[in-house]
Amino acid sequence: MMRLSQADIDERLDEIQGWKVADEKLHKEFQFDSFNQAFGFMTRAAMEIEKMNHHPEWFNVYNRITIDLTTHDAGGITDNDVNLARILNSLV
Repeated sequence: MMRLSQADIDERLDEIQGWKVADEKLHKEFQFDSFNQAFGFMTRAAMEIEKMNHHPEWFNVYNRITIDLTTHDAGGITDNDVNLARILNSLV
């Protein structure tokens, strides 16, 4: 998997609402009405994540989930990260 150029990343950000680049990773914070809804999202996401074998860095506190996506083997953001961001957005 090839690391995306900055121009490619900028173009793809238009396709994944709410995501931005922070610390050279795709970054988004999700907020839900309750812990139950946040945990349900994480559970649905885990099924898709495992299918892709592309695991995010994520952190949950009560109703908030912070997610960072990067492809460590490529040393940056790849199409795998963008595709996972699309999937995560679709699960909300």
